[in-house]
Amino acid sequence: MWSSIPTFFDGFIAGFGYGIMSVIVGQPFDTIKTRSQMPKFFTMNPLQIAKDIVVSDGLRGLYRGGGPLVLGGALIRSAQFGVHTAVLIQLRDMTTNGNPIEKKDKFLNIFDWHIIVAGFCGGVSRGLIEGPFEYIKVRRQLNEPWRFNEVLHGSSATIARNSILFSSFMVYQDLTRQLIPGILTPFWEGALCANLAWFTVWPMDVVKTMVQSGNYNGRSIPSLLVETVKTRALFRGLLPGLLRSTVANGTAMVAYRHILDAISQEREKEMIKNKNRN
Repeated sequence: MWSSIPTFFDGFIAGFGYGIMSVIVGQPFDTIKTRSQMPKFFTMNPLQIAKDIVVSDGLRGLYRGGGPLVLGGALIRSAQFGVHTAVLIQLRDMTTNGNPIEKKDKFLNIFDWHIIVAGFCGGVSRGLIEGPFEYIKVRRQLNEPWRFNEVLHGSSATIARNSILFSSFMVYQDLTRQLIPGILTPFWEGALCANLAWFTVWPMDVVKTMVQSGNYNGRSIPSLLVETVKTRALFRGLLPGLLRSTVANGTAMVAYRHILDAISQEREKEMIKNKNRN
């Protein structure tokens, strides 16, 4: 079975597992992060927000809005990793005979443009799918009503955030493998690279939440970005966001690697069996 499936499908399959794990583990932190980014919660710290949620809604309140992402999270991550893998393979086939770029051909001898472009494409594909799910999730986390005919509201902000987010994640992952090869376990590689990527794009995440909250209708993304600077809210919700990222992406990367290894082993076994038959 596996020997007949193109290798670029591995990213889609492993990404599916990554998505399920990251949502299950990280949703409580994400709920706290989303509320932290709204002005009416600016006077509360993350622990106070968590306590307020538990008191009013119980522990299940921390998973408010998680339903859509549990359903869509697997598809979202499957798209980002799958598209990234497919584009990366295609770029290498077209330019370097299927091989990674040599160090001398990298920008500043470090940055691989194949990985940057493939990550950007993966992020865009994720954003196209994630927009409606993010809209529903944010509205539910803020106890605001949502409407089916508005599910694309804020999708442009989600796509912009994700394109930079996932491209940054793949770049940081490549850099860690170059600078400290073999040092990080899958958990810490996923956690570190995801945190660096989120820190890179965090102001855009604040703006995305503002757009999808429904409290800033008619406001453009640039104007909201200016407002976050003026109100010093550029990094609101960063602490719970990074806690979520550490636990969710670290655990999800372990699952991702496990799935990839399992697929690779099964493919190798099938190839050996087929070879022996011939």
